[in-house]
Amino acid sequence: MQRLILASSSPRRKELLENLHLHFEISSSNVDESFSPELTPEDAVMELASRKASFIAEKEQDAFVIGSDTVVVHDGEILGKPTDEAEALSMLKKLSGKTHSVYTGVSIIAPETETQFYEKTDVTFWELSQEEMDAYIRSGEPFDKAGGYGIQGFGSFLVRGITGDYFSVVGLPVSRTVRELRKIGYVLPY
Repeated sequence: MQRLILASSSPRRKELLENLHLHFEISSSNVDESFSPELTPEDAVMELASRKASFIAEKEQDAFVIGSDTVVVHDGEILGKPTDEAEALSMLKKLSGKTHSVYTGVSIIAPETETQFYEKTDVTFWELSQEEMDAYIRSGEPFDKAGGYGIQGFGSFLVRGITGDYFSVVGLPVSRTVRELRKIGYVLPY
């Protein structure tokens, strides 16, 4: 039986794969997530996804390993995970009433091959009041998420609309991932 490993400790990515009825293991890849500021957002997420997948694939050479990374980009600036309330508020103010882009890169390493891709989704926020931003920050949700928000949780009330793949914003473009797995020889149960 083919082994599938998610190289991530993200509960969101885990849930997305579980929704696909795939049997997989989780092996967190604690790699350096810094990257050159000269990289484009799409190159940055694919490099980080590849770094995560490679870390696990070196030890698990018989498996199909999925690595993924997500960044939020506003006016050419990559917004990471906020480290404190002030940084979270600054990010929410930047995104308020505007459209930003979310890039998610995926790297799948199989015993004989590797494939990489990214998806870009545009997300538009409502104009946010100070009270809304404060309430969201008090929820604690912004602190482990790129751009300081999670579209799938309490942060859903911030979002006016999206253009692109919703699941990519959550952290893994599942439909494209399934198709890429199939292309490189992973046998799916459907």
